[in-house]
Amino acid sequence: MEIFRYDKSFEGLLCCVFEAYNEKKCPDMLLDKEETTPLFYDEICTIETDSEKSDRVWTGLKKRISASALHCVTCCWLADSYPKADEVIFRYIYKCFKSKESIETNFADADVLELSKIYHQISYENLRVKQFVRFQKTKDDIYFAAIEPLHNVLSMSIEHFRDRFATQKWIVYDTKRDYGYYYDLNEVQQISFSSDNMITSNGISKSIMAEDEKLFQDLWKTYFKAIAIKERKNPRKQVQDMPRRFWKYLTEKN
Repeated sequence: MEIFRYDKSFEGLLCCVFEAYNEKKCPDMLLDKEETTPLFYDEICTIETDSEKSDRVWTGLKKRISASALHCVTCCWLADSYPKADEVIFRYIYKCFKSKESIETNFADADVLELSKIYHQISYENLRVKQFVRFQKTKDDIYFAAIEPLHNVLSMSIEHFRDRFATQKWIVYDTKRDYGYYYDLNEVQQISFSSDNMITSNGISKSIMAEDEKLFQDLWKTYFKAIAIKERKNPRKQVQDMPRRFWKYLTEKN
């Protein structure tokens, strides 16, 4: 068994491709530098991230697959909850260089098919983030939304929020990964909070909540209950369309 160790960055993954292609050996497993080594293996190779090598791989990949396939690869890198997604991406890129023809539509290949499945998961999770974000107004007139997506897709949805809420300051925060984005009416910047007291189990702390926010939440809950038709309630369908893992940050479900 051949093992590559790298820093789990996208540039590091491209360097793994560079070394594999250059040394004519394809690893059976990709591990973080701190991950436990399996009991049985033939060789371990530690790959150092080198921007020159990663740039060469990315430039070469652009010549072998379409822009949409490149987009698919970068999106799939965000699938941090998908088991061994980096190994699928690695094998896909490696095969792109080994094959004389484009493999991006060869779904008979297991890795091409698997990459397609990962991309659909990422795209669907990105859509859910846009659907299930609920903003709460703070005392500083900033609209705050907490969310815990299954995959690290927050960066994919930021342009949507910037276009949709261009006239107000907002923060969308991934509580699972402890980072978010802040829009100040001019630009978007990535942020991270130093205090754990700002975010509660269902949104922002009452200490930083605007005075009228609670009133608007109560009005929204009342409206939500008023338009519901009791005879048409379908809990199974509701959970299917609105996964339970999003409920704690939804005003109407608290």
